[in-house]
Amino acid sequence: MEGITLLIAVVALIISILAYQRTGGTAEIKRQIEMGASSPDLKKQMDALVAMTDSLREKTADALDRLEKVIRKQKKANRLQHSMNAKCRDLNTKS
Repeated sequence: MEGITLLIAVVALIISILAYQRTGGTAEIKRQIEMGASSPDLKKQMDALVAMTDSLREKTADALDRLEKVIRKQKKANRLQHSMNAKCRDLNTKS
């Protein structure tokens, strides 16, 4: 069940990134700044926004990576528990 939840979250993230890029994202704003007479303060704000977006993207990727590792550990533990239960049942039926 966690795998399905993770898959849905990743798909939603990808769709939101594509929608952001399709609407222009930061590239459109940069183009407008470069074409028009812009103030240095506005360029600084834009650079800060780009840095913040990149940082957020990296943090999201790290969080998804950690989530994947937790889910994989849980699945491995569940498989081990299932295997141990099966062995115990086999020992009980042989007794």
